Amino acid sequence: QVQLVESGGGLVQAGGSLRLSCAASGSIFSINVMGWYRQAPGKQRELVATITSGGSTNYADSVKGRFTISRDNAKNTVYLQMNSLKPEDTAVYYCNAYGVVVTTTPATYDYWGKGTQVTVSS
Repeated sequence: QVQLVESGGGLVQAGGSLRLSCAASGSIFSINVMGWYRQAPGKQRELVATITSGGSTNYADSVKGRFTISRDNAKNTVYLQMNSLKPEDTAVYYCNAYGVVVTTTPATYDYWGKGTQVTVSS
């Protein structure tokens, strides 16, 4: 019904930058919150950043000042600009859409993308 597709991951040296994109498609009327989470090997999935439809943002302390989240509501797309990357940022990054109102039913739903690998070498 709704799909999230991430792109932009890859291998980068410490101090470098990457930009992740996540496009939501399907029978979408609106999306309340979009965000990025990450999961490193052997660790639990953790929040990286979220952004509401009104533009309010929230960041994990570990990425504040280095990462910037933004979204294009017309395109149902969320971005994550990652600067000054560190080896500890290495993880699979997952896109999340929370509070998705679809055109086919009155309920709201949450969706996850399949993830994109980000590897930062030292």
